[in-house]
Amino acid sequence: MEGPAEEGTGGSGPAAAPETQSATEAGGFIRVAKRSKRKRRAAELDGGGGGGSRMDTGQPWPSKRPDFPPVCGDALRSGKDEMRKIPVPANRYTPLKENWMKIFTPIVEHLHLQIRFNLKTRNVEIKTCKETKDVSALTKAADFVKAFILGFQVEDALALIRLDDLFLESFEVTDVKPLKGDHLSRAIGRIAGKGGKTKFTIENVTRTRIVLADSKIHILGSFQNIKMARTAICNLILGSPPSKVYGNIRAVASRAAERF
Repeated sequence: MEGPAEEGTGGSGPAAAPETQSATEAGGFIRVAKRSKRKRRAAELDGGGGGGSRMDTGQPWPSKRPDFPPVCGDALRSGKDEMRKIPVPANRYTPLKENWMKIFTPIVEHLHLQIRFNLKTRNVEIKTCKETKDVSALTKAADFVKAFILGFQVEDALALIRLDDLFLESFEVTDVKPLKGDHLSRAIGRIAGKGGKTKFTIENVTRTRIVLADSKIHILGSFQNIKMARTAICNLILGSPPSKVYGNIRAVASRAAERF
């Protein structure tokens, strides 16, 4: 019984010897074939009629990245008109009425949207129509109206329509530090400064626009500029003297200007 077994092993030994030598190095590590060789072998097996696993159906191989044609605005709208509603608080009724034509004109003529003020719900409603071509027009118009409702001038809020890299950020004084009573009033006073001097200085240095509405703070500007203005305001809330805050934001602004 031992003889045939040895013959069988002996017969397969010489054929398997080159494979073990090529696959195994000294020390028992397995040598892995290079990626290019593996790709070549896979191509030979699949495409060269070597009995590959993939059937030859005559269809082209799918590419790694999908290639989609550009989509027009009408296809993205999916046939339905979209609408945005912006609530208007009571203290902004009169400014909205006085500046209605300044708000109405760019939204209708430039963005090709429909806008109205609903007297029952007290909302400004903006709606797309057939003439609307830009997909982002509705968002721009909603941000523009929202900025005006928050207290920004129409001219400043209009930059949200003209430029793409402008944003709105809102936070409260109590988000930075839980203050109450006179301490909260003093923090708001430090942000504003005498006659609004501190607020104007931060706006001019950081190239932003700031609205102080009681304990709420709204900042309009680019991402980097909002970050600088927010840091300065937070330092004022935490108790830093204005002179120190001026020096810090001027240093940061000069560094940002040198970078660009």
